[in-house]
Amino acid sequence: MLSKDATISASSLNGSADLPVYEYAHGPVFQADGQVRFRLWAPAVSGVTLEIADTDSIPMVAVGAGMYETTLTCAPGTKYRFRLDSGVTVPDPASRLQDGDPQDASVVVDVAEYAWRNTGWAGRPWSETVLYELHTGLLGGFRGVQERLPDLADLGITAIELMPIADFPGPRNWGYDGVLPYAPDCSYGSPGELKELIDTAHGLGLQVFLDVVYNHFGPEGNYLHAYAEDFFREDIQTPWGPAVDFRQPQVRAFFAENALYWLREYRFDGLRLDAVHAIEDQDWLGDMAAFVRREIAAIAPGRHVHLVVENDDNSVALLQSGFDAQWNDDEHHVLHHMLTGEAQSYYADYADEAAGRLARCLAQGFDYQGQPSPFRAGRRRGEPSAELPPTSFIFFLQNHDQTGNRPWGERLRTLCMHNEDALRAAIALQLLTPQIPLLFMGEEYGALAPFLYFTSFDNDELLRAIREGRQREHASATKSDGATQRLPDPNDQKTWDACMALPGLSVDRDQEWRALYGQLLRVRHAFITPYLDGARSLSARALGPMAVQAGWQLNNGAVLSVYCNLSNAGVSIEPASPDEIVLYAGPRQPHTHARSDTLRAHATLATIVPEPS
Repeated sequence: MLSKDATISASSLNGSADLPVYEYAHGPVFQADGQVRFRLWAPAVSGVTLEIADTDSIPMVAVGAGMYETTLTCAPGTKYRFRLDSGVTVPDPASRLQDGDPQDASVVVDVAEYAWRNTGWAGRPWSETVLYELHTGLLGGFRGVQERLPDLADLGITAIELMPIADFPGPRNWGYDGVLPYAPDCSYGSPGELKELIDTAHGLGLQVFLDVVYNHFGPEGNYLHAYAEDFFREDIQTPWGPAVDFRQPQVRAFFAENALYWLREYRFDGLRLDAVHAIEDQDWLGDMAAFVRREIAAIAPGRHVHLVVENDDNSVALLQSGFDAQWNDDEHHVLHHMLTGEAQSYYADYADEAAGRLARCLAQGFDYQGQPSPFRAGRRRGEPSAELPPTSFIFFLQNHDQTGNRPWGERLRTLCMHNEDALRAAIALQLLTPQIPLLFMGEEYGALAPFLYFTSFDNDELLRAIREGRQREHASATKSDGATQRLPDPNDQKTWDACMALPGLSVDRDQEWRALYGQLLRVRHAFITPYLDGARSLSARALGPMAVQAGWQLNNGAVLSVYCNLSNAGVSIEPASPDEIVLYAGPRQPHTHARSDTLRAHATLATIVPEPS
């Protein structure tokens, strides 16, 4: 909560002189007098001592409900740990920075010390968003990502999305094994370098999103069980172990304030919440969204803050109560099946009447809106979504999950090498519909480098379990000619190195792919983006087993139509209207103002009919 009379000298989110101190419930907080208040929720112990720089020991005071607290003069950069009554020392679970890895000392950070340059930045409306998901480490840390920003802005990207950066063991990880949610992993750079990355992005008109994980902690480096067993509930198990117990007020505050922390102190423009279907207490999600929006509005009226979910349940409720959009797995899965022919695992749910399913996604968002899912043993999945606006759905052809969870980490271009024009047509469909597009790093340059699952754990037993588990999970894919192929070892440096082979800027083939993305995004920004608020679906239908047509009315009254044919033969489409303007016809087709009534194989056509004057 805000301290009413305490302020720190810093530029606020809306450019005023002072930003009020926020009294976070967990972790170290600088006070107005320069002292630092330390807190630890440790309901399972009878005493806690704060150890400063391995020299001073200060007993902490029990202040109720399992919380221990002390306040003292402490300079930024001071290293500290908590010693439990058992003698075990642990890092601060709300550490703002670690002196290395999770098992090392926590470090005091003055979150107000960075001098922001773009103090007038208020973000961008959600409808203007074109997302670019990236892994910070593979692009060279915070500094490396910062160097890529001008190229992305020039391409037409309006928002980058960092995969999770919360502190994890070792230097290599996807980020979903993080254990200290408030601490940017030091292998990527310093807190100041992260702020400079975000500040630079804002100067280029780019939003910055952060992927956050509130459904579990990683398997190595999490010490909460030693002093806060109540953080978890044993009666509900998730794929990662006991569920986080959001019934506890301290747990609810820990994560809600974590969301606020990234938006407030680092000025991220939005958050993507990982796998919220694994959070048992769904009411917390709505409470959190309302909380962060209220707090940001109090200090920066008019600032845009965006909240996105990944939700396998296809729940509509969250998209009507504080969240802007959801990653649309249905749309990805059906298009992936159409492009590759794959029908194993969850792709089996989309193998019949694929074009009709794609049309349903284009018109209504979700394919599964309550019908049984064969992949889920007949369990009904989803809720009706036709009333939601198109911008409630994030449309991607690739992301970290859909590429990295493959046994060999192949990108879509590798899988479509036999027919790249079909892939190009699908890209045009993605970028020229009113849904919010997301690109995965490297695809704008036609990257062929795999994106594999990688780690840098120390625990041999954990590593063995991961290797064996992945081998079992992908058993059918690893059998060839009677022999079993070994999957890339996630902990092997070579696995990481293979993912580092991202395309440079001087390769002719890469520039050809970039030109396609640039062309499509220019069309989107000129003819679609300005008119998305209030856009609505008019119709969508299958034109054949591998072709669709969809139409939307934009908020200026114009009608946008997109035709996509992924088949090997031409399909008939409706005749052109007298006022129709061709926005895009391709790939590999000369742009003309006229069109025929046949859409050729592996092609996408986008047209617009202006509102009658």
